[in-house]
Amino acid sequence: MRWTPHATVACVIERDGEFLLVEEQIKGQLLLNQPAGHLEPDESLITAARRETLEETGWEVEPTSVLGIYTYRAPNGVTYLRTCFVAQPLRHHPQRALDPPVKRALWLTPDAIRQAEPRLRSPLVLQSIEDFLAGRHYPLSLFRDPIRGASPVR
Repeated sequence: MRWTPHATVACVIERDGEFLLVEEQIKGQLLLNQPAGHLEPDESLITAARRETLEETGWEVEPTSVLGIYTYRAPNGVTYLRTCFVAQPLRHHPQRALDPPVKRALWLTPDAIRQAEPRLRSPLVLQSIEDFLAGRHYPLSLFRDPIRGASPVR
């Protein structure tokens, strides 16, 4: 059996000292997370980050840098390979329906996020905020769009 981690993206979005998070209902609990989700077929990581943020928060964003690439093994045994971006908020669409299981999007200070640690969906939420605050930003030029039509290596 081949091991395959789940490829995901997330965005750290800061505005006036607060960070955009989502509150989502997971197995009967209200948990906090960054806007995040799975990469879709033939989608670039940057496009996935924009899409997931809009779907989960109603905010259009523009990724400006890469925060990091994180590996996380969840308690259920699933491993996630998460590419996290720093993004700038552009426009909010407050009437837009949010993807289930998201209940609402909210802006929280770093201290409020630290105090909510038991409610964070994974340790990656706080780790990426701390990495942002430490100034760990890398250029988007690290990424290339998906290559289509390439012959498989044999």
